[in-house]
Amino acid sequence: MDVMSGTGPVPAPTHEPSEFLAYEAECRTALQPLLAGLLDAAEAAGWRRRTAASTLTFLAAQQVSATATPAKG
Repeated sequence: MDVMSGTGPVPAPTHEPSEFLAYEAECRTALQPLLAGLLDAAEAAGWRRRTAASTLTFLAAQQVSATATPAKG
C-alpha cells in the first residue's frame, strides 16, 4: 500500500455525487482506515495524535482552497 504517493487503495465510489448522503457516507467509510493508519504512523513517529489530526484538517482545507475554482459572478 503506497498511500503517501497517492496510489493507495482508495475504493471508487458506487454512488453518484447527487446522492449526497450515501456518497458522503461511502467516502467516510473509504477514507477512515487510511486516516487511522496515517494518524497511527504520526503517533508512532512521536507526534501527538490530536496535533496530527488538527494539522490534517488544516492541510485538507488548504488543498481544497488551492484547487477551488473562483466563483463566477
